[in-house]
Amino acid sequence: MKRNAADGLFAKPSRKAVKMETLWSYKQFQVNEGLKPGSKNFQYFFAVSKDGVKKCNYCVWIQDDALSLFHESKDFSSILSSFRDQWSTWVKGKIDQGDFRNIALLLEKTGQKEIDLAQAEDHLTLK
Repeated sequence: MKRNAADGLFAKPSRKAVKMETLWSYKQFQVNEGLKPGSKNFQYFFAVSKDGVKKCNYCVWIQDDALSLFHESKDFSSILSSFRDQWSTWVKGKIDQGDFRNIALLLEKTGQKEIDLAQAEDHLTLK
C-alpha cells in the first residue's frame, strides 16, 4: 500500500493523545488548534470542521534551524504568542478561498512555502 506524507499526520489519534489548546469559529467553520503533542519539532495544527465534519488540517511547521528567526530562545510558547494571530489570519484566508486541502506552511531559514500534503513526497521531514 502506497503511503503519502499525510499518512500518520492526520490519522485519527486516541483522545488521550490530542490536546488542542484553542477552539474558535470563523464563518460557519470551527477551528481547533494547538501544538502537536509530544513533538520535538515546532508543528502547530489548525483542524477545520463544519457541522462536526472535519474539512482539513492546516499546519505550521518551523524547521529546527529556523526557530531562532522567530524567537531567540527557540521557545515554542514565545513563538506561538508572537505569531499565532498571523497564522490564524492565514487560516482564515484559506477558508475564504475555499481551499480545504491538507496544507503545511513550512517555515525555513530561506523563507516559507506551502506544501499540499496530498502531493508531498512519501517522507516529508523537518530538519
